[in-house]
Amino acid sequence: MEHRLICKVYYEDTDALGVVYHANYLKYMERARSEYVERFGKPIWEWNRLGYYIVVYAMNIRFKRAAQLGDTLEVVSAFSLQSPYRGLFKQRVERDGQVCVEADVELTCLDPQRNLREFPPEFRSGRA
Repeated sequence: MEHRLICKVYYEDTDALGVVYHANYLKYMERARSEYVERFGKPIWEWNRLGYYIVVYAMNIRFKRAAQLGDTLEVVSAFSLQSPYRGLFKQRVERDGQVCVEADVELTCLDPQRNLREFPPEFRSGRA
């Protein structure tokens, strides 16, 4: 199931040419992942309080076209569990239906001592 998050491009998001600075796409996608995680019943900080730390361990990102100051962007996210210990977000940032950025974001889950642990049961049941 897809989740969509709307983001507006502000001056602080751009470089000297008025286009979105590449690292800011990562921020937009992080916000969208945080919103998506709430579909599993709790915001990310609540999962952390319960001892589940969901972290990025790999990302493959492809830049297709630049977004500019004043644009309205839509971050589209879909999550799948690849194993009890590994999740995958497929994300894209769109402007007017055209893809600006695509990314595969691989996640894992850690306990408070930073040891690998299984994702919570809510993630494994595919309840989102």
